[in-house]
Amino acid sequence: MGTLSAPDIRAAKRLVVKIGSALLVDRATGLKQGWLSALAMDVAEAKVRGTDVVLVSSGSIALGRKVLGLGIGVLTLEQSQAAAAVGQIRLARAYEEVLAPHGITTGQVLVTLEDTTDRRRYLNSRATMETLLGLGVVPIVNENDTVATDEIRFGDNDRLAAQIAVTVGADQLVLLSDVDGFYSANPKEDPTAIRFDLVDHITPEIEAMAGDPISGMSKGGMKTKLLAAKTAVAGGCAMAIMEGSALRPLTALANGANRTWFVAQADPQLARKRWINAMKPRGEITLDAGAVAALRAGKSLLPAGVTRVAGNFGRGEPVSILSPDGVVLGKGLVRYTAVEAKAIAGHRSGDIEGILGYQGRAALVHRDDMVI
Repeated sequence: MGTLSAPDIRAAKRLVVKIGSALLVDRATGLKQGWLSALAMDVAEAKVRGTDVVLVSSGSIALGRKVLGLGIGVLTLEQSQAAAAVGQIRLARAYEEVLAPHGITTGQVLVTLEDTTDRRRYLNSRATMETLLGLGVVPIVNENDTVATDEIRFGDNDRLAAQIAVTVGADQLVLLSDVDGFYSANPKEDPTAIRFDLVDHITPEIEAMAGDPISGMSKGGMKTKLLAAKTAVAGGCAMAIMEGSALRPLTALANGANRTWFVAQADPQLARKRWINAMKPRGEITLDAGAVAALRAGKSLLPAGVTRVAGNFGRGEPVSILSPDGVVLGKGLVRYTAVEAKAIAGHRSGDIEGILGYQGRAALVHRDDMVI
């Protein structure tokens, strides 16, 4: 389906890979060490190509429940949280142990839905992930099941992976799953179901095809995978669904394994700029001529170039950026509240700590969070 060509994983600049529980953990024997070691080889090859890699991994509850002997039945919320607490430390250690021989440093990042829906937390998460990736680290991301409740849970790591992909500006997302793509119907129930190689638009017809969960191990069905695809492609990130149980699954994907690619219509940076541009400003920041020139040269907005701050905005909220004569130059997500911005306006970044009493970020609006 579609006229666009499929993305090549070997060309990814920033890749997010989601790993399902059933791929990583066997109910009887525990962690699938051989499979994980083979995946580490794929990650190492991607890093050698210059690709930033983020792993979004399920499996902490599955690992923990085996250690705690909680059996096969449905767990209560408290049991799930306890299993996650025990499993998360083992999961992080497992990734550390398979990636370290390749010279790769890992970091654990635990998030909840609130971290991406709240703009202040979103900016903090994004800044942390950018720093980790800039240092060459492979972040291992999981939902913080030890504190998440049903009200704030993603409920499925497919959606979590899509949110992370958009947060970090990834251009490709791969869901390693228990199905080898997106089908017109559930292939285990309908022998006439066909798999799509490529989906260039998620139409109402495509949405109607999404069935209920196929695997009994994880919560992720085709509905959540399609929700993930909508989030990803809207953020400029192409997304693949593939069956991931083979050793070296990313190599298999590069070599033409069965999969479905959902194609993004724009690159992540353009999609992000459109998202910012569509927001309603909560305030105004007026600049001096030097700051205007710096912004047009691609620099971030520093407090020193600000002559006036108006409005009542919180950290992470959108503001209009104005020239000295009041012309709107663009919009941006501000890293300080209105009160803080007024206090540091006109001052050098090195003075921020003395004024506010804590060490803040150097930029008032970072260039990646700005549309000019």
